[in-house]
Amino acid sequence: MSASPSPSPTLPRVVVLATGGTIAGSSGDPASSAQYQAATVPVSQLVQAVPALADVARIEAEQVAQVDSKDMTFGLWQTLAARVAYWCAQPDVAGIVITHGTDTLEETAMFLHLTQPCPVPVVITAAMRPATSLSADGPLNLLDAVRVAASADARGKGVLVVLNQQIHAGRDVTKAHTSAVDAFVSPATGPLGYVQDAYIRFTRTPARRGIELLPVPSAWPAVEIVVSHAQPGRVAVDALVSAGVKGMVVAATGNGSVHETLAAALADAAGAGVAVVRSSRTGAGHVSIPSRLAPRAGAFVSAGDLNPWKARVLLLLALAADPGLGVDAGRLQALFAAS
Repeated sequence: MSASPSPSPTLPRVVVLATGGTIAGSSGDPASSAQYQAATVPVSQLVQAVPALADVARIEAEQVAQVDSKDMTFGLWQTLAARVAYWCAQPDVAGIVITHGTDTLEETAMFLHLTQPCPVPVVITAAMRPATSLSADGPLNLLDAVRVAASADARGKGVLVVLNQQIHAGRDVTKAHTSAVDAFVSPATGPLGYVQDAYIRFTRTPARRGIELLPVPSAWPAVEIVVSHAQPGRVAVDALVSAGVKGMVVAATGNGSVHETLAAALADAAGAGVAVVRSSRTGAGHVSIPSRLAPRAGAFVSAGDLNPWKARVLLLLALAADPGLGVDAGRLQALFAAS
């Protein structure tokens, strides 16, 4: 645990939970923003590199993990959820910031969105360039995230993601570029607001949905993603069924359409008790809810506007909480429609 230097005792208390990622990355060549090793810089050093934090909040920093987020695990999600719950329960904590890698940030954001009842802001931030880069974006992202976490206006808006001076809803945000600093977008809704120096502006509030928070699983069902494309085989689906998966999300073409060969394989999987959910590989838009759940025709459950990765997180949590959803497409569709 470390603290920022000489903060005013009247400032709000903000906890920074570090998990690694590019924001904590380093390279031997400061001119390179693509060749580096993620998750090498400790959180104490990240905080010390931003002296302006001492003017915003009393910072406490905890190194929860130090991983490249491409290697995110369910076990780390459980640990992170426990630390969020612990700090949320402290009466003098005004907000929580999580530093994270960008590769799976949107999945962690969805996980926390679906499981955490925290009364104070939980803000995830990251960086597209390592900490040692000449044009590192992490320091400003961290400062902006702490500003949002310390803001009373951020309360009651769920899990937030702050990058590139924009504030996004954790449910909606996705990574849409391999390397640009404005890689994160919310395709269906746009950002919630923005940060300009000390000025924080929310231009809208997140949509209120009907889903209740789901418990953090102690045991995780096997849920995988398959993709529909030109002339797919059924080998992958059949192998996953044989391996005992409980759910599959199909990254479908267009408005959730599934190739007839893959649709037949998925229908057989559904007949074997595997939950099947359609999302779209397009990156934006809403997959129509079928008027009749007819697996043989490739309808299945619609993920709505959730992309395949976020749909998988919801399906994981839903099946962990209620394994019976795997054979009740109607109830599962209602859950996704409410999410």
